[in-house]
Formats: sequence, structure tokens, C-alpha cells
Amino acid sequence: MTLAALIADDEPLLRDRLRALLARLWPELVVVAEARNGREAVEMFDEHQPQIVFLDVHMPGLNGIEAARSVARRAQIVFVTAYEQYAVQAFEQGAIDYLVKPIDEQRLADTVQRLRQRLAEPTAAPAALEAVLDGLSAELKRRVGGGTTHLQWIKASVGSSVKLIHCKCVVPKYTLVVWEGGEALIRKTIRELADELDPSRFAQVHRSVIVNLHQIVQVNRGLNETAEVQLKGRKELLPVSRSYLHVFRQM
Repeated sequence: MTLAALIADDEPLLRDRLRALLARLWPELVVVAEARNGREAVEMFDEHQPQIVFLDVHMPGLNGIEAARSVARRAQIVFVTAYEQYAVQAFEQGAIDYLVKPIDEQRLADTVQRLRQRLAEPTAAPAALEAVLDGLSAELKRRVGGGTTHLQWIKASVGSSVKLIHCKCVVPKYTLVVWEGGEALIRKTIRELADELDPSRFAQVHRSVIVNLHQIVQVNRGLNETAEVQLKGRKELLPVSRSYLHVFRQM
């Protein structure tokens, strides 16, 4: 069986170095995908199903800790961070390994050895993994002063004028922003918008659809692990792809 890995980091040079070191230290391991942020990491993990995931703690939009929640119990997780204290607790409990930037080759060699042992004798993921991630998330927010400042207003072109639309009223779809007062085109891609919106309010449910979770009326399950959502005041049903069904598991 081919061993596969995913690298998620918003720094291209770090991704390049990690991939090169892995090629030398673990030639049998194939890096099947590289992500620039947490959302890409979750998408690419669902697509490729690698056995190992290297996650940067600090990434735009969805950070590495939150991405790990979607990956947890399905792969071996290795955090990559410039701040060793973020991952020490998880490492000591055996839940998650970690690498400190800049990546040291000997430290990576130790990590590779541990990963080989775990994969050779697969066991269930530690029961305390969620608690560990909660602790790491709280520590991350405390050290960065409360976390990321999310987009509050969206600028949209309406004819020859520019409208300011408050995010609490927005139901984005494709590059067309739909809100309670109308519709307008914006000059942002879905991926750019997803990285800037508050993930506690907005969720990407399809590669071309973001929804305001507070505007959802109902979710209809479909075939092949897909679904459709209906929003307040809208007749159309928006698609939910298999990769994003986890958004609704606790709703």
C-alpha cells in the first residue's frame, strides 16, 4: 500500500523544504497534495484520504487546530508551528506529533520514526484528542489576543454605485452576493471570501457555495452522501457536497 501525506502551510518555502526533507528521509511516502490554508486542507484530505497530515497551526481562515478536528481519527496528525508550546501538550499525551519552524532534519527524522511505528501497529486514536484540540485552540486564542478579526462588511457593485452589505444579512452564492435587500456581484472569489468570513457564522458547503448558517431553513439529505440546503426567503435549493457534510452533523 502506498503511503500518502498532505502538507498544509501558507508558506510556500516551508512546504518545499518539508517535501524535500520527507523525500530524503521517507522515500516511500508520497506527498499527494499541498494546501495553503485550513479549508483547502480539509477539502484535499477528503479528496485524497492520506494517512498522514502535516498541519501548520497558523493559517488564514480555518487554522490548523480547527482543520485537525475534521481530520481527527482518520489520519496521523503532525502540527508544524513556530511556537513549540502550542503542541507540547498534545505531543506529551501521544495524540499529535509536532515540528517547530524552521524544521530541523533530525527532529523530522524522529517524527518519521514515530509515524512508521504507529502505522505499523495501528491503534485507535486517543480518546482525549478532542480535549487536547480544545486546549490548543484556547491557548492559541489567548496568545494572539482573541483570534482573527473577521470581515464585517462586504463591498459590492450595484450598477454604477458601491453598496456596503453587513455580513449578518448575507447569504453568499458563487460570486453573486445575495442578502435580504437584494443581489449584487462582488470582485472576490469564493475561496477569498471563505478565508475572510467568520467561520462561526458562515460555512462553505460546496466548492462554489457559501451559506450563512443563521439563514438556513432546512437541510435535505440526498444520494451518495450529498445534501441540499434551503435558505430564508429563497426558493432555490443550494447543493452540499460530500466533503462538506460534516458542517451539518451537529445541527
